[in-house]
Amino acid sequence: MNSVDSDPLDRSRYPLDEWALVEHGYTADGQGAAETNFAVGNGYLGLRGNFEESRGEVSYGTYLNGFHETWPIRHAEDAFGFATVGQTIVNAPDAKVIRLYVDDEPLVLAEADILRHTRRLDFGDGYLHRETEWRTPSGKRVLVRSRRLVSFTDRHLAVIEYEVTMLDADASVLLSSQILNRQDAEDEYQPPRSAHEPAFDPRRADAFQTRVLIPRFARTEGGRSLLGYQTASSGMTICVGAEHTIDTENIWDESSHISDDVAKHVFRIQAKAGRPVRLTKMVTYHSSQAVPVRELADRCDRTLDRASDLGVSAVFAAQRSWMDDFWARSDVEIPGQPAIQQAVRWNLFMLAQSTARTDGNGIAAKGVTGSGYGGHYFWDMEIYVLPFLTYTAPQVARNALRFRYNMLDAARARAAELNQRGALFPWRTINGQESSAYYAAGTAQYHIDADITHALMQYVRATGDDEFLTRGAIDILIETARLWEDLGYWRSNGDQKFHIDGVTGPDEYTAVVDDNLYTNVMARANLRSAAAVCRELALRDPDEYRKTVARTGLLEDEIDSWERAAEAMEIPFDPHRGIHAQDAQFLDKELWDLENTPPSKRPLLLHYHPLVIYRFQVLKQADVVLALFLQGQDFSVADKRNDFEYYDALTTGDSTLSAVVQSIIAAEVGYSELALKYFLTALFVDLANLHNNTADGVHVASTGGVWATLVNGFGGMRDHDGQLTFDPRLPDAWQRLTFRITVGGSRARVDLEANRIGFTVETGDGFLVSVRGETIRLLPGSPVSVPLTNQGPHLSDPAPTTSDIEGTSRADGSIITATLPILSLDRGGDDDTSTHVVL
Repeated sequence: MNSVDSDPLDRSRYPLDEWALVEHGYTADGQGAAETNFAVGNGYLGLRGNFEESRGEVSYGTYLNGFHETWPIRHAEDAFGFATVGQTIVNAPDAKVIRLYVDDEPLVLAEADILRHTRRLDFGDGYLHRETEWRTPSGKRVLVRSRRLVSFTDRHLAVIEYEVTMLDADASVLLSSQILNRQDAEDEYQPPRSAHEPAFDPRRADAFQTRVLIPRFARTEGGRSLLGYQTASSGMTICVGAEHTIDTENIWDESSHISDDVAKHVFRIQAKAGRPVRLTKMVTYHSSQAVPVRELADRCDRTLDRASDLGVSAVFAAQRSWMDDFWARSDVEIPGQPAIQQAVRWNLFMLAQSTARTDGNGIAAKGVTGSGYGGHYFWDMEIYVLPFLTYTAPQVARNALRFRYNMLDAARARAAELNQRGALFPWRTINGQESSAYYAAGTAQYHIDADITHALMQYVRATGDDEFLTRGAIDILIETARLWEDLGYWRSNGDQKFHIDGVTGPDEYTAVVDDNLYTNVMARANLRSAAAVCRELALRDPDEYRKTVARTGLLEDEIDSWERAAEAMEIPFDPHRGIHAQDAQFLDKELWDLENTPPSKRPLLLHYHPLVIYRFQVLKQADVVLALFLQGQDFSVADKRNDFEYYDALTTGDSTLSAVVQSIIAAEVGYSELALKYFLTALFVDLANLHNNTADGVHVASTGGVWATLVNGFGGMRDHDGQLTFDPRLPDAWQRLTFRITVGGSRARVDLEANRIGFTVETGDGFLVSVRGETIRLLPGSPVSVPLTNQGPHLSDPAPTTSDIEGTSRADGSIITATLPILSLDRGGDDDTSTHVVL
């Protein structure tokens, strides 16, 4: 097992700062991950953290949420119902580019004599700052400073300030500010891949083989340039514009050039020592499904006019104001743990940058920080990200759910294509069509329907936004319930049970199985919610109910059938082992020998054919354990502990979605040290590049999971059936944990210490909570402190030291028995190494 300590960052390079990610010194190694970790974005527009002068870094990427190209999926052996249209996010024209030449010598960081270098991603101000001192080949010292932000208040705006100062000698300085279509006109330098990255990785975006962006518009006038394009296949349109102003006491002149794939503004300056040259570059991006490029160009002009009138100082001030409000709603504080505090705030900041201005779009697996997973939306959005939004930024959560509602017609069509009633949402998509070419780990994950309804009901219960539900979103409940009732079937062997066969759960190392526990448990909740909401609406608002019936064709006996199916749902349980089975056949399989699987063969998905993996008891990520968290009211304490102990020993952690869930349940059942170790693994997954694929973008679901681990794991918060309860599990080494939650329009601060939990209403009229069975009404002006005399179960780690897992018969009749140490397992990352963070 490869391990790192509780502060895995090299503090000589990344010094501690609780409100920023800071880098000291430049090295070409690891720039791919650094581009991700220093990215700025707002959920719609994302600029990777490459330097303005970059010529050799990994991706240079600029991404717009939902801006994609389509391509035909070609199956070697096709079959009816297979996905036919692939979708991949497009690397948009790059407006970050500013080339610097001093006496005709270019600044190329990978080759330059860098005397000092600092880069700072400021969580409080919401922008990226860098400062580099360069000694030219002729010995002149040059100071380069820059500031970069993507605006949270103006969705389509980015700003770059770039300042050059000759420190000890006069020089001829040239700045070439560009908009460059890298997608189709690559720069003269080709970005290398890291030696640690495997050649084959299905999680990366598909590469385009033909031209993607067709030139449709080009204009330059004064200090402003615009380039517009249309994608060759999807027909989407995009326009990018840049406005330049220069401020200097030096003598300078300006020229411009524009062609299909590059717009250049060139400034030639006779720079005197000590006289700075400051270039301000206002940048705007607009995209659309079908709006003509010329109209987008008009929108770009309006955005740039507005920003110019406002001024750069006001733009940065507005950014700070937005960030102040974000942290007032969302900050999580861990006093006395500066390394953890810094990492927590980085994760929360990345959540803001991936979600805040998604508006009518979904939340991609990598946000707008990279092209990993092709820019697709998955179940990650509902299960890992929306809880954070529901309790800190409910309007953003509403927008994300509205995005799913707008996909409902496509989901109905997909269900019909698979011979089902109701609606089946795509496993991975950008435009609403299923884009997963491998159905066993894609379309078969029907649980996405229940994941969406889970997030919907969590949002409605937490916010009280019944209007959103009853005026349209109820259709999601109805159509998904129809699918479950139609997909499942009744089997009578004495007792009637409702079964769901041929599905894949969250664990993608086990595929197309019968009665996957997670799927069945979540489907049951889906059916119950649909029935309850329909019956409640009929009583509360008969007119709205009649509209729902007319719109959906809902029949009364459908509701009855949903309730019967829910109550008879098969929940696999093995009385011999005293655990829930992951599916009907899982416990009959041979055990994978994880302990003796070398790191060079990890993650399994990159080194073994799926059929090999499917034959064994081995998990990519938490499956049953996730059900224990999301539907914990349906499981006893003993069930949770037994299930956790069994499946934790079999979980590889090859998915970044796993550690956060394992941490939450480990905390609940009493494995406090293990809970903290899993939390730290998730916390640093990108900052320390623990899975060797941070270069492809931030693991956004993991960032949401970090918040959930703090609030649901250590804070012990649950919201089952709309009841907000707390049963805290503060790590022994922590003095205090503070977080905020917004419920029904009121925000409260929660302060947790070893022997007490406190609540203070900060805005609104307050709400009800329960602390270990004691109901408390929170009111403004009346802080509440509840003593915690019993910390709940607290088991020594590991417990038990080994997990004796009984196997089953091989074909030759021999018995397989494996003894798997819970803590010594190599539960590694998405790539070729396995990492646990240990204290």
